[in-house]
Amino acid sequence: MAGIYFHIPFCKQACHYCDFHFSTSAKYKDEILQSMLKELELQKDYLGTETIETIYFGGGTPSVIDPSEIQRFIDQVAKQHHVSTDAEVTLEANPDDLSPQRVKELRQTNINRFSVGIQSFFEEDLRWMNRAHNAQEADAAIKRVQDAGFENITADLIYGYPLLSDEKWKTNLAKIHELNIPHVSAYSMTVETRTALAHFIAKGKQPEMNDSQSADQFTYMIGQLREWGYEHYETSNFAKPGHYSRHNTNYWKGVSYLGIGPSAHSFNGETRKWNIANNAKYLEALLVDRVPAEIEVLTPEDRVNEYIMTSLRTMWGMDMTRVDREFGSGYSAEIEKNAAEFFDKGWLEKKDGDTVVLTDAGKLFSDHIASELFIDHESK
Repeated sequence: MAGIYFHIPFCKQACHYCDFHFSTSAKYKDEILQSMLKELELQKDYLGTETIETIYFGGGTPSVIDPSEIQRFIDQVAKQHHVSTDAEVTLEANPDDLSPQRVKELRQTNINRFSVGIQSFFEEDLRWMNRAHNAQEADAAIKRVQDAGFENITADLIYGYPLLSDEKWKTNLAKIHELNIPHVSAYSMTVETRTALAHFIAKGKQPEMNDSQSADQFTYMIGQLREWGYEHYETSNFAKPGHYSRHNTNYWKGVSYLGIGPSAHSFNGETRKWNIANNAKYLEALLVDRVPAEIEVLTPEDRVNEYIMTSLRTMWGMDMTRVDREFGSGYSAEIEKNAAEFFDKGWLEKKDGDTVVLTDAGKLFSDHIASELFIDHESK
């Protein structure tokens, strides 16, 4: 099984915190989309004969393109690959794009899962982020999608920023529960270089983010969503049973995927590659049937480190018997040695014999723990 990701590099406007690759100009939209279809053809052998289990439209803002164009991508995947009859097909969408007519048109496509970029149900927060939608649209879009018969829905939320009091955070989570949204992706506000938010902070126009606030809101969310029946199945993701994101879960479990479009990444277990994050240069390359990507052949250490990083983020954890079986003998002993201090601190624990998982306390330090467990023989 494998997945295909389409990066649609267009947005109506730039959110102040976002450092993903996108353009607010749609001048070359048609040319980019056509080039992505050409790349799909050129890359058709990357996944071998694996069945496509998931298709994901991300960005950018994929909901800014016409549903007929979305279906064209899906149809081309079906022509070039064997697609599972129950494939999960996800569209990231902003609330302001989900008009009654647009939702009706999307109902005629193979889209069967929505990832809606809510971020907050508070008007002042959305303005602070420079989101394109307003609070009323955030609420209405979810209801509109549900009324159209879509049940597999996830909502994105952001926490840990100055305007978000603990009471507002509780209200945002309660709204998710009230709307009966079966999946939530929640991310701590991070300040990425070369974003408007980083510029505002550097100029003293905005305060720094507060790590303590972020940790407290993350901890509250874990407990509250668990009480409402959500499983914390990945660091930033919570789902009612049976509503995990199959596409993203496959990322974390090391399943192969092909990324199409400017800045898109691909992974097939042996190599990792990433396309150029420049629309003009992407177009130039595809005009001469060349995929503008850099490629990295993964060493055994790269592969085991990839597994450490992704598996520890999930509730399924890191299977130590799999480490030696798939990546080479001896790695598990080294990881166990590096992990000893985190077991002592109560940040890691074992379940089902040889599987290592993060505790709730350890989830606050997941990236740090993973990096300390990495195999790095070259520096020794």
